[in-house]
Amino acid sequence: MNTKISHAEVPLAHPDCLFIDGAWVKPLSGKMFDIKSPATEALYMQVAEASEDDINLAVTAARNAFDSGPWSQMTHAKRASYLRAMADELAKRSDDVANIWPNEMGIVHAVAGAFSATIPDVYRYYADLSESFPFEEAFPNPPGGGEIALLVKEPVGVVGTIIPWNAPINIMAYTIAPALLAGCTVVLKSSPEAPGGGYIMAEIAEAIGLPAGVLNVVTADREASERLVRHPGVDKISFTGSNVAGRKIGAICADRIARCTLELGGKSAAVILDDYDLKEAAEAIGSFSCFLSGQVCSSLTRVIVTKDRHDEFVAALTAVYANIKIGDPFDPETQLGPLVSERQLARVEEYIEIAKNEGATLAFGGERPADLDQGFYIQPTLFSNVGNDFRIAREEVFGPVLCVIPAENEEHAIELANDTVFGLNNSVFTNNIDRAYAVARQLRSGTVGHNVFRSDMMIGFGGFKQSGIGRQGGVAGLAAYLENKTVILNDIPSHVV
Repeated sequence: MNTKISHAEVPLAHPDCLFIDGAWVKPLSGKMFDIKSPATEALYMQVAEASEDDINLAVTAARNAFDSGPWSQMTHAKRASYLRAMADELAKRSDDVANIWPNEMGIVHAVAGAFSATIPDVYRYYADLSESFPFEEAFPNPPGGGEIALLVKEPVGVVGTIIPWNAPINIMAYTIAPALLAGCTVVLKSSPEAPGGGYIMAEIAEAIGLPAGVLNVVTADREASERLVRHPGVDKISFTGSNVAGRKIGAICADRIARCTLELGGKSAAVILDDYDLKEAAEAIGSFSCFLSGQVCSSLTRVIVTKDRHDEFVAALTAVYANIKIGDPFDPETQLGPLVSERQLARVEEYIEIAKNEGATLAFGGERPADLDQGFYIQPTLFSNVGNDFRIAREEVFGPVLCVIPAENEEHAIELANDTVFGLNNSVFTNNIDRAYAVARQLRSGTVGHNVFRSDMMIGFGGFKQSGIGRQGGVAGLAAYLENKTVILNDIPSHVV
């Protein structure tokens, strides 16, 4: 394959170390993870593998920084100044993020560059909340007695955040920024597939002089990650990943009454109403289905259209897919890069075979591109005449695989969209804004878009049902790292106006 991927030195200073208690330390086991480029299958870099003992050290550092350090007692304005410094440094490192990201999980470089440039705004958003969020509210003449009651919002404590491999630099921002503003300390656990973003944030923490132990960054596999979830020194877990892993994490947290936020994926529907142009819908749905190589939890992977328009839509989406350029993620013309790993490719191929065996019609794709002899590539894949009870319509594939489900009418389409254990995202396609709103209110999901895939983590992101517990982003994303304390006083303290 004629690749344009740069083999320049990885822009990380200490990939052979973990970042614990403000210092770069070697992993106690001496083990390393191999990170392969998904486009070339060649070794891209090696990073330190954290053991359970390393996790213990990281939690101890975070615990000490919270219990004895200045961070939890610092003013919100002072903590916000660190977030703004993080944003400024991250803006300087956006090219590094954009170069690492495709080499870890296959995102197209142009998209990675545009996306990474927006991440500093997350830190600035939460820094700005230091001035407007009501960290303390006064209630005069409380009915239970006293002169005044204060509702004080205090940090939950030590946060363990487990970051997935598909969009790590984005997802970690929605943990790090609100948790740090709240006054929490953090142990960030990167995935073995995509640890680069975590290393960049550790380097940024060092560069801005973040107090030791406030942000600790490790890369670990499942056994060591479970130690983070079980550790009694961790007050809250934030997890983004599969609902299988999420159920286990939720059960562990429930057993020890630890707080948790779980974002667990979905099987989201695009509901196309009878007044909307099918070619326009196909363009909107088809183009976004290639974003992150289809490795997006909220991707619209179920398309629901009335049966009399089913075949026309399938033909329109097939035409879109026929023109998708697959290949080197560093080629500016590429629209669809590789999947993250050989294991993920095998998973997607298995689901394609399952769909065939279930009786779904393979309308497009379903194979590795014939002209690419290396890399974890799969064609954009479309199945038609899919029953909503098929596994391909009910289970998250995490690849560029879509299914088209015929409905009897609008009411049936809504019923089909809601007939899933997930509830992360949906979109409704119609030219009538009132119909769009009416259908959106009936769809059981955390986000509903209009005429295209939509998501806005600055407002809030999360799902109904098995798509998770809690929200990331927005004011709700800050509240997730705070505990409410009611203080009832017999007089009004001097700081209360």
